[in-house]
Amino acid sequence: MTDQAPARLSARAILLIELALAMGGFAIGTGEFAIMGLMPNVAQGLAISEPQVGHVISTYALGVVVGAPILAILGARLYRRHLLLWLMGFFALGNFASALAPGYASLMLARFVTGLPHGAYFGVAMLVAASMVAPDQRAKAVSRVLAGLTIAMLVGNPLATWLGQWLSWRWAFGLVGLIALLTVVLVALFLPLDRSEERHDPMHEVRAFNRPQVWLALLIGSIGFAGMFCVFSYLAPTLLDVTGVGPQWIPVALAAFGLGGIVGNLVGGWLFDRLQFRAVAWLLMWSTLVLLVFPLATGSLWTILPSVFAVGTMVSLAPALQTRLMDVATGAQTLAAASNHSAFNIANALGPWLGGLAISAGLGWTSTGYIGAATAVCGLLVFGWSWRLERRSGAQAGGTAPAGA
Repeated sequence: MTDQAPARLSARAILLIELALAMGGFAIGTGEFAIMGLMPNVAQGLAISEPQVGHVISTYALGVVVGAPILAILGARLYRRHLLLWLMGFFALGNFASALAPGYASLMLARFVTGLPHGAYFGVAMLVAASMVAPDQRAKAVSRVLAGLTIAMLVGNPLATWLGQWLSWRWAFGLVGLIALLTVVLVALFLPLDRSEERHDPMHEVRAFNRPQVWLALLIGSIGFAGMFCVFSYLAPTLLDVTGVGPQWIPVALAAFGLGGIVGNLVGGWLFDRLQFRAVAWLLMWSTLVLLVFPLATGSLWTILPSVFAVGTMVSLAPALQTRLMDVATGAQTLAAASNHSAFNIANALGPWLGGLAISAGLGWTSTGYIGAATAVCGLLVFGWSWRLERRSGAQAGGTAPAGA
């Protein structure tokens, strides 16, 4: 494509751009979640415990938390097309380094580095998707790009798990690196460079970012989303030790989780377009119920699979909170959109950490459901704080009437 973006993109051009951006989400989702399905394999291969593998998961999440705001600020002066190419290229290199890591410490370092571009990529990709459609279609556009992440849960993660079980967990990270390189090619081919695109002074983004509703939205994601990761991170050992099935059922359970993620992603975008911020409360209440039921469903394969599907639907919070941040972060949308994934990866670090504490304390693998439900309730309390503050002020940041008020 030429370096100059057309004034208006055709429906076909928008579809190809969304597919290219979603491929990046597919790479990131596969790379982030594959290690969860391969937890027993990584533990055996490196001669470490499964809770230690949970620390590797948390280290990746920490990389996202650190990298998202820093890279968003440093990249504020770049065109979005250029920034996306650099971020996904860096992600590819990180996964190749993970595949070659010789030991536990080096894998921890490689996963931290790999997580750095995660949040900034998603943040910029969401802004590109939302900028191509009408305002009342933004959440659906965001959910279409996030579909790459949820399809990774359905297809990429089980495939990487199967490949890791068959050959080695290292091959799973190598596969992710190749998918990331494919994304670089697709973005270069389909996303035109818009030289009229508004770019910001990094310090302007930092100043505009400092609003209570922005921080509260991020806090909802950081706490309320942790329960999904708490359960999902220890799903493989739960299936093996509690449900009592063989390792061949782990990819099936991961596929059930991924199918739930696809459904949840679509419902989350649709619900936010209809209910606006109120949708977040309904999604958190659903999350609490799902997580409370999970421990009761672990005794049988035919009950745990539907329960895992339901846990996957918690992904519905992602498009809802992403669009919420676009509404309340005027003047700092790049930083806010990237920081949303920092928030989710604080949840990704918090969930496995809390779950690991409970398991190490002898509460058992199923305790992750109850721990997760508690975090969802905490997220609902933060929502109530944000809602009350918005009602009291009589307007959202930017001067519009509060949604649903």
